[in-house]
Amino acid sequence: MLLFHFNNYQASIWFTQANEISGRVLDWESRWIAYGQLGENNRQLTEVNVQLQKENEVLRHRLMDLEHDSSLTERTLSAHLANIRRIPAQVINNSIRDRDNLITINRGSADGIRNEMGVVCGTGVVGIVCQTGRHYAIVLPVLNSHSSISCRLKNTEYFGYMKWEGGNPLRAFIDDIPRHARIKKGEWVETSGFSSVFPAGIFIGKVKRVLNSEDGLSYKLEIGLSTDFARLRDVAVIDWSASNTQDSPLSHP
Repeated sequence: MLLFHFNNYQASIWFTQANEISGRVLDWESRWIAYGQLGENNRQLTEVNVQLQKENEVLRHRLMDLEHDSSLTERTLSAHLANIRRIPAQVINNSIRDRDNLITINRGSADGIRNEMGVVCGTGVVGIVCQTGRHYAIVLPVLNSHSSISCRLKNTEYFGYMKWEGGNPLRAFIDDIPRHARIKKGEWVETSGFSSVFPAGIFIGKVKRVLNSEDGLSYKLEIGLSTDFARLRDVAVIDWSASNTQDSPLSHP
């Protein structure tokens, strides 16, 4: 029990071999920990916040349509946002101290969960589903060295890939931002929509510092993450693959 509970690698292997048993144990443990908390209120707030983020993005793109002729990409993304399906779930196992953290949620293939689905919470992006059982699934969170989230600066539309370098669970980085980009501290960072995982406009965090890249040819941005993974409980798995153009040249896994 100690081996599987405190070691993410062994835990993921055990999950593959006996996902129903391990999932139920983690689920029971999570229920006891959450006893007495306002779980239902948190779940409702998560759904409301995700819905508000989606509606905000739709309104922003509609305003852009009125001000200028939108590109094909902008119009396509705006159309896709209206068809997003969300599956509520709860985190039953989580870690933030390892280099390659993993999250377990209490929803699986029986609930419509599939690999490569995005996971969000009321404060923004959480991660991507990487392994699915019938009633439980494992999420590759932002706090994992293998995570790479396509994102953009909200006000400038410059985009890149956000990665976590370990250590501080509230900090990540975006590389290769052009030197001519005018970046200010406090600018919002959101999903770019240039993938089959997340629609555009899901909040990720804010720019904390503008740094130089190692070669000095571009900027490296330090991002203050909007999601506190240490307190993560209620999440929503999003599915927009049915309306997303999988073979678009802008798509990135």
